Amino acid sequence: MNKYMTRPMGLLLLLVVIWGVSWSIYKMALDYTPPILFAGLRSFIGGILLALVLLPAWRRIRWQENWKAYTISALLNAVLFYGLQTAGLEYLPGGLFSVLIYFQPVLIGIFAWMWLGEKMTAFKISGLLIGFLGILVISADSLTGNISITGIVMALFAALSWALGVIYVKKVGNKVDSMWMVAMQFIIGGTVLLAGGSAFESWSDIAWNFPYWIGLGFGATLGVPIAFVIYFHLLNNGEASKVAAFTFLVPLVAVLTGTLFMDEPVTATLVVGLVLIVLSIYLVNRKPANAAGLIPTKKSV
Repeated sequence: MNKYMTRPMGLLLLLVVIWGVSWSIYKMALDYTPPILFAGLRSFIGGILLALVLLPAWRRIRWQENWKAYTISALLNAVLFYGLQTAGLEYLPGGLFSVLIYFQPVLIGIFAWMWLGEKMTAFKISGLLIGFLGILVISADSLTGNISITGIVMALFAALSWALGVIYVKKVGNKVDSMWMVAMQFIIGGTVLLAGGSAFESWSDIAWNFPYWIGLGFGATLGVPIAFVIYFHLLNNGEASKVAAFTFLVPLVAVLTGTLFMDEPVTATLVVGLVLIVLSIYLVNRKPANAAGLIPTKKSV
C-alpha cells in the first residue's frame, strides 16, 4: 500500500478512535454539567483554540464573502447537531440514541448522490444498509428502557442535520478554507449554544471537578477541532459516502472501550456487528467490475 493510500486510512482510523472513545468520556462528564452548556463550551473553546493556531493565516477567513457559509455550517454541524444530540440523551437510552444518530452515513450516501453527483452502485446501497444493520446488532443489548417519541425525533433530526452539514461543507469546500470553516462554525455555533444554555440552564449546576475537566478538555481539543478538521479534510479529498461508511465503526469502538475499560462483556452481537460493519465498508468502497451495475448520478438523469 503506497503513501497515498496509507495517509487517508491512518486519518480515518484516528477519527474513528477519537469519536469512539468520546461517547464514554462525554457520558462521564454529563453527570456533572447541564448538556447544552457543556456542548456550547466545548464547541466555543475548540473553535477559539483552532482559530488561534490559524491566526497567521487570518486573511483566508474572508468574512464578507464567506459569512453565510460559516453561519449555515454552524447551524447544521454545531447548533442543531450538538444541541439535539446532547438534549436528546435526556429522553432516550444512549444505545438507542447512538443507533439513530448513525443513520447519518446512509443519509449522506443518498444526499451525495442527489446533490454532489456521486455514483450510487448496488454495492454502495447494500453496504450502507448492512452497515446500519451492524450498528443495530451491536447496540441490541443496550436498547432497553422507555422509548420516547420526542427522543426519537430529536435523534433523527440530529442525524439529518449532521448529514446535511457534511454535504454542505463538501459542496462549498472549493470556495471556503476548510480549516477556517471548522473554526468559525464552532465559534458561531458554540456562541449560540452558550446563549441558549445560559437562558434555559444554570451555570451553578456545573461541578468543576476532574471528570468534568477531562470531558471538556477532550472535547475542546481532540473531540471538536481536531476530529472535524480530519473529517472535513477527508471529505474534501474523497467521496462523502465512502468516508461516511467508516463512521459505522464509531459505535463499535465505543462498545470496545466499554469492554476494555469498564469491564463490559464481549457478546455474540458485538462479533456479528463487527463482521457486518467490515462487510459494509468493503461494499461501499468496492469498485464495480463494469458500468452496468451503476445507478445514474443525478447529473446524468
